[in-house]
Amino acid sequence: MIFWIVGFWFVLAEGVLIYSIVRYRKGSTGAGTRAMFLRGDTPRQLAWIFIPVAIILFLDLAIDRAGASAWERIKGEIPPSDVTIKVTAKQFNWNFTYPGPDGKFGTADDITAENDLHVPAGKVVKFELQSEDVIHSFFVPELRLKQDVVPGRKISGWFQSDIPGTYEIACSELCGFGHYSMHGTVIVQNAKDYSAWLHDTWPTKFAANSASVKAN
Repeated sequence: MIFWIVGFWFVLAEGVLIYSIVRYRKGSTGAGTRAMFLRGDTPRQLAWIFIPVAIILFLDLAIDRAGASAWERIKGEIPPSDVTIKVTAKQFNWNFTYPGPDGKFGTADDITAENDLHVPAGKVVKFELQSEDVIHSFFVPELRLKQDVVPGRKISGWFQSDIPGTYEIACSELCGFGHYSMHGTVIVQNAKDYSAWLHDTWPTKFAANSASVKAN
């Protein structure tokens, strides 16, 4: 939204500037012609100031309203999630903890993976961020996702990626001598591949669940 608004007025303003440079260049209006000095005393002259100011004010308020709406939608309230993951940052890697088939953290089937985050495509993924040492920043450029990780705090957030693929996770906060090497991967999988990954990760649990469903 900001790009198109600013781009339109940039092209228009530069067009007027270039036209004026060419139209009123030296010699185009006759020798000895002096530029006109306008004091801005008349309503017509003042309109060249007040009308642009009114337009800028209107557009600025519209951008602020749209930005506040987007911020509230993304940061204000987390929608119902399909997957919840704990993300722990430390020098210099990312640990991702999954609650396992029981859906509860702190139980025997929890699994922690290092630097690889598997999520299903088209599903809301809730994450809980925490740091073991210094300030980090959880940054996935393709998802427009960036959130600081602050020691002593648990920060919740969410994202949804509709396109399967592999996306880089970077730390965008200078966190020490190995900052450059602190990166991971978000692996967004379609339903079939994500289901296969779940079965490979918790083979015993899912085999037991499948047998129970068939028996019933």
